[in-house]
Amino acid sequence: MSQIRIKDAAAFLSVSDDTVRRLIDNHTLRSSKDASSRTVVDGLALARLARTNAVLPEDPSGIGRSARNRFVGLVTDIVMDTVMAQVEIQCGPHRVVSLMSSEAVRELGLELGSVAIAVVKATTVIVETPAGKA
Repeated sequence: MSQIRIKDAAAFLSVSDDTVRRLIDNHTLRSSKDASSRTVVDGLALARLARTNAVLPEDPSGIGRSARNRFVGLVTDIVMDTVMAQVEIQCGPHRVVSLMSSEAVRELGLELGSVAIAVVKATTVIVETPAGKA
């Protein structure tokens, strides 16, 4: 099983090292020692905790759809010319960038600070691992 150091676990959860230690102390996460006697947590348990604690705003559209990868966020940047536009949306900790027509930006009423939902339906998802882990 994958073992994650406290400082790295904190980064994955977007919390402080002390918060991870409190999660260990209150038995939300179990810890052990690695070969170097450093405190580590189980990677799968950390992933489950991260998924449970992930907070994204509710989808305000009320529309049912088959795509499961929907990210609610705020428009943080729009770069637009006469034909095409690049729209950046901050969805929690994730930055999603979409290329669309300028006409679509106008029709959707997208502007800086407005709420938008990025729907991702991809045929290809590339998965990478850190160097030296393969």
